[in-house]
Amino acid sequence: MNLLSKAMKEAISSVLPIFAIVLVLSVSIAPLETGVLVLFLFGTLTLILGMSLFTIGSEISMQPLGDGIGAQIGKSKHILIPMIICFVLGVMITIAEPDLTVLAEQVPSVPNMTLIVSVGVGVGIFLTISMVRTRTGIPLSRLLIIFYLLVIVLAFFAPDNFIPAAFDSGGVTTGPITVPFIMALGAGMAMMSHAKNAHENSFGLVALCSVGPILSVLILSITFQPEATTTETQLIIAQDTKGAFLLFAQAFPHYAEEVLIALAPIFGCLLLFQLITRSFSKHQMIRIIVGCIYTYVGLVLFLAGANIGFMPAGRLIGAGIAASTTKFLLIPAGALMGYFVVSAEPAVHSLKKQVAEVTNGAIGQNAIGIALSIGVACSVGIAMLRVLTGIPLLPILIAGYLISLVITFFVPPIYTGIAFDSGGVASGPMTTTFILPFAIGACEAAGGNVMTDAFGIVAMVAMTPLITIQVMGLLGRMKQKKLQQQAHSQLLQIEDDMIYYKEVTK
Repeated sequence: MNLLSKAMKEAISSVLPIFAIVLVLSVSIAPLETGVLVLFLFGTLTLILGMSLFTIGSEISMQPLGDGIGAQIGKSKHILIPMIICFVLGVMITIAEPDLTVLAEQVPSVPNMTLIVSVGVGVGIFLTISMVRTRTGIPLSRLLIIFYLLVIVLAFFAPDNFIPAAFDSGGVTTGPITVPFIMALGAGMAMMSHAKNAHENSFGLVALCSVGPILSVLILSITFQPEATTTETQLIIAQDTKGAFLLFAQAFPHYAEEVLIALAPIFGCLLLFQLITRSFSKHQMIRIIVGCIYTYVGLVLFLAGANIGFMPAGRLIGAGIAASTTKFLLIPAGALMGYFVVSAEPAVHSLKKQVAEVTNGAIGQNAIGIALSIGVACSVGIAMLRVLTGIPLLPILIAGYLISLVITFFVPPIYTGIAFDSGGVASGPMTTTFILPFAIGACEAAGGNVMTDAFGIVAMVAMTPLITIQVMGLLGRMKQKKLQQQAHSQLLQIEDDMIYYKEVTK
């Protein structure tokens, strides 16, 4: 009961600021119809309950399962079997990720299953590379530099209209289902490596798994030479409270089926893993199964609340501000929403808890949360500037990734792993169902090109935390050096005082 109460308080504190911002905007700059506001209210309630249940379920099911499989992979003397397991896990979990289906529907010139399978293969390959890195101790920064330089090179050969969708794919594939499992998997493998830098190797799996989809989609775009266009989506809005309730009632079976399909590979892994290894006791298995149920119900509620309640509000508010005489307010309004919306991402809480556990509290959850919020606020602010001005996305991404890669040479490696993991974690369902529609609505109202000006915001959200969290690590290292210098100076002063005292007392 204490766990549920704590999770509820955490969810309320995360979602209420967004609710307050939307409420203020709806009664000032961008008025909303009553039906939209009612849907948003219903969405807020289901979002809070869903996030609470997901947080509990993830903690008591995903984490021990990922740790257990990771530990078994880490103990294996042969590398081929773990490589096959990692590849299959990566492909299966990615194909089942709901956000990936949303992305595929935005790229009609490429068959949905072709895109989904290509992205799944990309994640599978890079999850395998991550496992090899954990075993061999290859520095994460070295791999990130190589692969992101490859991404930048391929981007110059890809169709311009397709680049935002390619970079967005790196964010949507690391969603609330995959992130807790992959992070726990990495921690389990690192724990069994017995290396001095095992705690550093706990992070980086999400980072590398975010690169695979970008490369896959870029290669796919070069091969298919698609003319990417977006399909018009009609907003379904309730007229009254009864209509809002019926919309949610109709949506729940759809999301229940979607989440069940998404979680099925993980449930299958649990049963197969237990049958082969017998790693969990009867009590642990019951606890994990209960946690899986919590996770399932929580995700159904969360996705229904985000898609049915938050998506229409985000799109209409974006359109309302862009159509007003004060459309420049898109930038501060977007930045403010970005600052708070990241704390409502379910996987963010998993990341913060793992960081605190792995570092024994040396890197606090609050510090990570603030760095993430600042990063996402900057990214959404810049994205709104792009909506208003049409600034190309690729130069911004190249500059951002180059800065983040340069900083890796000056910060402790653990901050690099956390920072690049956080990029995938921050760009979750709240970004795709609230911030992206906000940008699309604003872009349509401003008369811009949705595919080039609105899309790419997920990529921006995934990029800026790489810089802010590493800057936090850089400031921490500078502060530590300053304290060491002060301690050294004090020690020298004490030694001088002792020498002086001996000379005086002779």
